[in-house]
Amino acid sequence: MNIIWTRSIVSLALLAALCAAIGALAGMRTALGFAIVVLVVQSFVGTYHTQRLWRLLDAPVYGEVPSALGIWGEIYYRLHKLAKRWHAQVRQVEQQHSRFIQAIQASPNGVAMLDDHDQIEWCNAIAEKHFGLDAKRDLRQHITHLVRHPDFIRYLNSHHYEEMLVMRGMGANRQRTISVQVFPYGENRKLILTQDITELERTDSMRRDFVANVSHELKTPLTVLLGFLETMRELPLDEADRMRYLDMMNQQATRMQNIVRDLLVLASLEGDMRPPGDDLLDMRAVLRHLEDDANSLSGGRHRIRFHNDDALTVAGAETELVSALGNLVTNAVRYTPDGGAIDVSWERVNDRAVFTVRDSGLGIPAEHIPRLTERFYRIDRSRSRDTGGTGLGLAIVKHVLQRHRAELDVKSEVGRGSTFAVRFPAERTALRKSLAA
Repeated sequence: MNIIWTRSIVSLALLAALCAAIGALAGMRTALGFAIVVLVVQSFVGTYHTQRLWRLLDAPVYGEVPSALGIWGEIYYRLHKLAKRWHAQVRQVEQQHSRFIQAIQASPNGVAMLDDHDQIEWCNAIAEKHFGLDAKRDLRQHITHLVRHPDFIRYLNSHHYEEMLVMRGMGANRQRTISVQVFPYGENRKLILTQDITELERTDSMRRDFVANVSHELKTPLTVLLGFLETMRELPLDEADRMRYLDMMNQQATRMQNIVRDLLVLASLEGDMRPPGDDLLDMRAVLRHLEDDANSLSGGRHRIRFHNDDALTVAGAETELVSALGNLVTNAVRYTPDGGAIDVSWERVNDRAVFTVRDSGLGIPAEHIPRLTERFYRIDRSRSRDTGGTGLGLAIVKHVLQRHRAELDVKSEVGRGSTFAVRFPAERTALRKSLAA
């Protein structure tokens, strides 16, 4: 028996005992009248509190629970506990919902939810960006009224969502590529996931171009080699022709060897995630080596001058920096016509070591400069092959400088020559006197 029945029985028993006592003292008529008055008062109190409870349930306000005596006080107390527990549960659900929304908003992918009529119920910020939507403004709008891409409309209406849809020409600048996939759920509702795959497609395109370029670069010398081998095998040649063909074959074999060597260097640079060492280089020896190589390659055909600050040095990987700086010097020699001038300087500018190569060559058109460090990128393919370049030198330079947190700045003017400047960060720049300290 619960407390309500107990209190009701006790109250009736007390009322009966009190009426019996009054009846014994003042007669049954008086006792009956007293009982009727008590019952009327209880009925009025019950009606009053019932009305209060009705208003409370009809328009509940958390924390505003009335107080009373007796059984109604117990009811209000228990109602207050129930409301408090429900309020805590609601707050917990709201917090979980808020964390869920925050997690979806933090996702790098776009998320949009559609109702059974393909109207937008909710979408995160990434989906807004991908589709050009406004989550508040476009709420309950049919998505195909806002995303009018023909491929998307066909995909959404096809109800075949096993494969994702790739949409090109998206974003504010119409240069983004977005992948879209729909996942049905619930009662004819749909979840749309989007991902920006612009960089993935660019990387894949670069990979395809790289494979094609490697194949092309190796195919040419291989074709030459096979042609000469076939000629030497099938035709009688005098000693002079045979030696000339062997020299040409050696040139092509050397070219292939250089391409493979540079490819291995690039693979090593890209695969090595460790930062370069902090050992200070003997830049006097490095610059002498670069000057000797430049003079040897030029063979006296150019005016080559080196201007060096003997006290200046940098910290890093010597083999990598010799390769990178050497590529800049040899490129200047290769692409500067005979009689041209090449000036190389090594100096300190605003606490930073700067290596600069200036030439009086043909110059580089402005539209080509941003792409110079791409693998196998050629301004003039025939001229590059004539000079013996592999098309990988500046790509190696870029990766070496990135590892050393250095910057490459290129300025050029057609017919006036080019300037390649490498700026090392201050934290990698040092003076030779620090070596003796």
